[in-house]
Amino acid sequence: MTRGRAWVAAIRPRTLPAAVAPVAVGTAVAARSGHERPSITLAALTAALLLQIGTNLVNDWGDFRRGADGPDRLGPSRAVAAGWLSPGDVIHGAWFAFLLAALIGTWLIARGGWPIASIGLAGIAVAIGYTAGPWPLAYHALGEPFVFLFFGPLAVCGTELLQAGRASGMGLLASLPVGLLATAILLVNNVRDLESDARAGKRTLVVRLGRPAGQTLYAGTVAAAFLLVAAVALALSSPAPLVAWLSAPLAAAPLRAVLRSREGPVLNAALAATARLHLAFGVLLAGGMAWCMTW
Repeated sequence: MTRGRAWVAAIRPRTLPAAVAPVAVGTAVAARSGHERPSITLAALTAALLLQIGTNLVNDWGDFRRGADGPDRLGPSRAVAAGWLSPGDVIHGAWFAFLLAALIGTWLIARGGWPIASIGLAGIAVAIGYTAGPWPLAYHALGEPFVFLFFGPLAVCGTELLQAGRASGMGLLASLPVGLLATAILLVNNVRDLESDARAGKRTLVVRLGRPAGQTLYAGTVAAAFLLVAAVALALSSPAPLVAWLSAPLAAAPLRAVLRSREGPVLNAALAATARLHLAFGVLLAGGMAWCMTW
């Protein structure tokens, strides 16, 4: 394992598409009033990706410290637990990612004001508190609610606010399916790691509810995301957002895996497939909304 490949593994590139869909959908909603701004879209996307990278690095460090990344873990090897990078390397990398995100955020705050500052500061606080600190969120069954909130309503409505100067009910509605599919990505992870998380005292929502409930919750979040597209189409009085349903075939394989398998490699593939579903769904939904809003 080279140092470069170790850093790539540590930032978990399979999870990064989760940052793309909310920005795309928020930009599409802003296009409704002709306020989409490519420079703001790029800056918001870059900041979101950096926050996701920082979160993943803190997660690697925090789970190692708490013993959640032991040899019995079914997921991919983690950089610190595998000895590829030192804990100090990883936590310094996380702070560097957060610093870059904050620098970009300063420019965004100048355009969006205190609401953007609040979202940014809360995002960094949650990123750190997810697996670190005295009361880590992921260890108290709060991972899924916070992922839904920050990758759904806050990210989509924050992007719209930056570009259009306001957040709308349409933005909130469109954010719900995006947040649900982001939550589904985390649910795959937690269904896969149920046994090792329980042994390490990591009381995720799936650990608390049990595997069958976690599997049902995963299927429910995916199904609800696709159903909510119909609500978006009705709200816009246009069938264009229904183009997001073209991503439905991408849901078949991960659904089968999560509902039927306990094998690590199979569930690892399901996690990556759910991330691809989230990206495709978000891009298609954004495209459909932008088309009908500007038609």
